[in-house]
Amino acid sequence: MTTPPLVSPFGGQPPPQQQQQQQQQAQAARDVNTASLCRIGQETVQDIVLRTMEIFQLLRNMQLPNGVTYHPNTHQDRLGKLQEHLRMLSVLFRKLRLVYDKCNENCAGLDPILPEQLIPFVEDDSSKHEDRSASQSRPATEERREILEINKKLKQKNQQLKQIMDQLRNLIWEINSMLAVRS
Repeated sequence: MTTPPLVSPFGGQPPPQQQQQQQQQAQAARDVNTASLCRIGQETVQDIVLRTMEIFQLLRNMQLPNGVTYHPNTHQDRLGKLQEHLRMLSVLFRKLRLVYDKCNENCAGLDPILPEQLIPFVEDDSSKHEDRSASQSRPATEERREILEINKKLKQKNQQLKQIMDQLRNLIWEINSMLAVRS
């Protein structure tokens, strides 16, 4: 048994609030966001790769009719599967093209931003905003100067260590040569 449909007090039409909700749902179904389109495109590419691998598997297992005995029914089955995979592959490529075109259409109004502009650089004047005060940028330059000084001191210490190691190497060589002469 089914329940009879509810009759609306507005004559046979749903109330205006319900009409608005239905219109919004229909609009939401039509307007798929770009992120979900990209996911659909990714899944389509994965399906294309899977189908292509299956096609190559079928081709590898398929025997060529070059005089070798084979079963015509098996050959026809494999040929049918191959044609079905090729047809499905062309459908998937068309679907991917539609997704690509829709993504480009959704992104057409956006201004292209270079990736270099998205990464803030300390030296880059274009990435600094006017609302940034001088006190906020000063610690960065002081820190950079400290790092440069530390690097300079580290290079000097490394040079001193290298000289000490060379002197020790020469000393050990002289000691070994004296011991060799003594023996």
